[in-house]
Amino acid sequence: MRKSFRTISISFAAAATLFGATCCNKYLDVVPDDGLATIETAFNLRSTAIRYLATCYSYMPNDGIPGGDPAMLGGDELWDLVGRVVTNQSGRVPQTYFNIARGFMSANTVYANDWASMYQAIRCCDILMENVDLVPDMDEWEINQWKAEAQFLKAYYHFHLLRKWGPIPIIYESLPIDSDVETVRVFRNTVDECFDYILDQMAQAMDNLPLVVMSNDELGRVTKPICASIRARVAAYAASPLFNGNEQEAALVDSRGTQLFPSKTEAQKQERWKNAMDACHDALKICDEAGIRLLDTTDVKIAFPIVLHEGTVNDTLLTDLTLRNSFYARWNSEIIWGNTQTNSSSMTIFQQLCMPNFSEYTHSLGGYKFIGVPLKIAEQFYTKNGLPISNDSEWTGVNKLDLRTGDADNKYYIMEGYSTVQLNFDREPRFYSSLGFDGGKWLSRIPSVATNLSPDDMFTLQCRMNGAQGKTSSEVGPVTGYFPKKLFPYQCALTAQNTFSAWWFPWPTMRLTDLYLLYAECINEYEGPDGPHSADMFRCINAIRERAGIPDVKTSWDEYSNNPGFYGTKIGMRAIIHRERLNELAFECQRFFDLRRWMEAPAEYQKNIYGYHVTSASAEDYYVKTFIAEQSFGLKDYFWPIPVGYIETNPNLVQNLGW
Repeated sequence: MRKSFRTISISFAAAATLFGATCCNKYLDVVPDDGLATIETAFNLRSTAIRYLATCYSYMPNDGIPGGDPAMLGGDELWDLVGRVVTNQSGRVPQTYFNIARGFMSANTVYANDWASMYQAIRCCDILMENVDLVPDMDEWEINQWKAEAQFLKAYYHFHLLRKWGPIPIIYESLPIDSDVETVRVFRNTVDECFDYILDQMAQAMDNLPLVVMSNDELGRVTKPICASIRARVAAYAASPLFNGNEQEAALVDSRGTQLFPSKTEAQKQERWKNAMDACHDALKICDEAGIRLLDTTDVKIAFPIVLHEGTVNDTLLTDLTLRNSFYARWNSEIIWGNTQTNSSSMTIFQQLCMPNFSEYTHSLGGYKFIGVPLKIAEQFYTKNGLPISNDSEWTGVNKLDLRTGDADNKYYIMEGYSTVQLNFDREPRFYSSLGFDGGKWLSRIPSVATNLSPDDMFTLQCRMNGAQGKTSSEVGPVTGYFPKKLFPYQCALTAQNTFSAWWFPWPTMRLTDLYLLYAECINEYEGPDGPHSADMFRCINAIRERAGIPDVKTSWDEYSNNPGFYGTKIGMRAIIHRERLNELAFECQRFFDLRRWMEAPAEYQKNIYGYHVTSASAEDYYVKTFIAEQSFGLKDYFWPIPVGYIETNPNLVQNLGW
């Protein structure tokens, strides 16, 4: 046993978060009076060792939280109110990571810097793997499972570092605390060494993980589907242009002369795509064995037996609820990995401050509407024909900002008689389930018993000046004119004066639709649209499109587009798959890293941030494309800078390019 591991601290909060408040109290009386637990006390009983396993999980990134996830406000998908006064940081959505989106990162000011904590997490995983054999009251199968969980988490924490900083030092084994200076001055491994290590560790962990958890108390713990699916994601990243023979990073060479992004032949690059394709195929097979499937309208009908007041099934509402519940319904059928570490209080504050107020009640923190969706994201969603606006023949010659009045045909999406713009009409159902906008309908506070819902039972946003959701001060009101409805469960509402009903859900780190689209992407990149696996590629995409209420790929492009057969080339199919990911996974913190790994971020960021003229009262003045902020994206922005202090301590850590 290593000297450095003789004394360790146990995280009570981690155990409570991972395993639930109802099961942690019985562990709180086992720590010695000095507040520390030695290896012997941490691993002398299963009841104490499980708390150390919880500690390994406690380092999970705080996905989906503006103050914990840089992919939330650090990109171009959501936009905060620049210049707002944060007088109470604990009561407002933190703006710190928004500074990444605004270009304020530097080697002296590194936002979302969890370099040190991730390596602490890796050490914790090593401690458990090295000591769990000491626990006397555990069966061998459970010991092996815990080791596998820690092995996966160790690999996952490496991946978390890798997609931020690029090539990183691999910790094959944690170093003793009394190691000499030269030993601890580690070098960064090459990008291929990093990916190969992560993929190998996850593959090794697979055999000893369960197909499903044995009880609800274990939801969020690593299973075979989680391991296989995240491994597929890692393999897809390894094959993507940012990491796979990236010549733009060729100058990143350390003091040994090691090129951290080695050059590759086209055959070597393609081999990465093949490996990723195989990993996705294997993951889908395991998910199928575990009963993981797309949430569909049948599930929603059971949970919410909603009918129109005429008594017929309302397909519009069913589709809306299905799409929204696929993301935030707790442990629904398509959630592969829900992150139980996502902070509930931070999620509550985010919902309070960013959701429009539909109630007669007020709240000290509610209804501020700090977060908006840029106009380009609203334009990104498909038309009702399943096509980009620029490719839909029915939109030829149509001015997106022309005024149009809500009618009976669109009454479940837009208020009848209300004046809005053409851009908000004739769009795909994901547009309406993901976005709130002036004149748009918003379904909220649904009872669990049967009810007759008409459009009048739904809320209507009125975002222009003097409207119920309009701007009332410099810090209250719409930022761009669009709200991220997808992020706000229908359960959220002000239910009484200063009483906000929030809805916590484990953030979906991986959904089945994500895996479907990764598989389709890998097939196209390796084989093109006419290869041996092309049927699988179209099957995966079309299953998502069918659930979203739009035609299959070939029907959309052949019958409604100005470019029939666009799906017939690798380049065309790549554009289709990328757009499908951006729409299906909107606001799920995937766009931030997808644009980077595809090396498409510069083109997207140069579109800048636009919205509507939100300080206007009339429709004519409100619906004017209005510049909000400029964004730039250069080579250095693909990866985080290594903090200057770390390089001063360890000169072997060569800095990323441009910093």
